[in-house]
Amino acid sequence: MIGLEAKKNNAKIAVIGDQESIMIFKALGFTTVYAQDQDTIQKAIRDLAKEHYAAIYITEQAALLAQETIDSYKTMPFPAIIPIPSRLGSEGLGMQGIQQNVEKAIGADIL
Repeated sequence: MIGLEAKKNNAKIAVIGDQESIMIFKALGFTTVYAQDQDTIQKAIRDLAKEHYAAIYITEQAALLAQETIDSYKTMPFPAIIPIPSRLGSEGLGMQGIQQNVEKAIGADIL
């Protein structure tokens, strides 16, 4: 399991989002931060980055509220901030990020 493997390697991983969407990640050993408003989400990202988290998974709905903060970490190696679908479904944000990175890497949209 990813959560247990990360603990074995001392990598710190967190998940940010609404409680119903991310509570399962706590059982897998991830740090969970329940946040739904813009200020709380942005503060959580900054705090987790200061605590040297390697990866932060964030629900797409929360990511939409903190896009500026997330963008400020894009050029840094850590933390990797990865949007994930919530219990409400996907907004397509994760796929959009992959598509932009592929396009940047090879110069064309192949997806």
